[in-house]
Amino acid sequence: MQEPTSDAFDESVVVVREANERGIPLKLIGGQAVRLLCPLFPHRARNDQDMDFASVSSKKRDVMEFLFARGFLGDRKFNLLHGDRQMYFTTADGRTSVDVIMDRLNMCHVLDFKDRIDRLPDTLDVTDLLLTKLQIFELNRKDVHDILHLLSGFPVKDGDEPQTIATGRVGKIVGEDWGWWRTVTMNLEKVTQLADGEHRDLIPQARAFDPAGQALALLEHCRTCPKTMKWKLRAKVGDRVQWYELPEEVGH
Repeated sequence: MQEPTSDAFDESVVVVREANERGIPLKLIGGQAVRLLCPLFPHRARNDQDMDFASVSSKKRDVMEFLFARGFLGDRKFNLLHGDRQMYFTTADGRTSVDVIMDRLNMCHVLDFKDRIDRLPDTLDVTDLLLTKLQIFELNRKDVHDILHLLSGFPVKDGDEPQTIATGRVGKIVGEDWGWWRTVTMNLEKVTQLADGEHRDLIPQARAFDPAGQALALLEHCRTCPKTMKWKLRAKVGDRVQWYELPEEVGH
């Protein structure tokens, strides 16, 4: 078995590339995905960085066998109980946690990515990565960092093309679910304020796009995109009923 290297990011990139060469859909998510997609921007590396991947439940066995072969140690009880939606491993030395999210991210809202897993070679789709951050009800600094970097590196664009922040994908999600819409629009408003204020330092100098301007463009699309009858009925209730979940940490 191969021993993982000490750098979590470098090892994560090697892992996903080797997996996909073998036809196993394993993609980076979170800060490591943003770092790989935006190599010219300052990354938010830290000493206790974990490895976070996305995959699909139909390839659960292939993912497990692949990670075992690379020296990762699985939590057998956890993976047996929760493996269709999440699997947990550690590196051989036990220092680095390894999470594999299956089919969908279930946090403040539910983001289904199962049918979009292969849109990019090494990471989850750019738009889906942005949505994993915009769905968080209580943003922290690292979330704002990742949002600003994605908005600085990729264009907000009509349709649903890879390597873009696709208004088609965003509009479909927020136009069908008022709760999603409420959280996303709230966070886009917040990000535009933070980009001009206390988190201005997070905007990369090598940016290709103005993140605040892009956030405003995406916000306008969310406001004007078509809404379903279900959305309109829920909108009448508004903030009087909680529209998001506060995710609990699942014990390993």
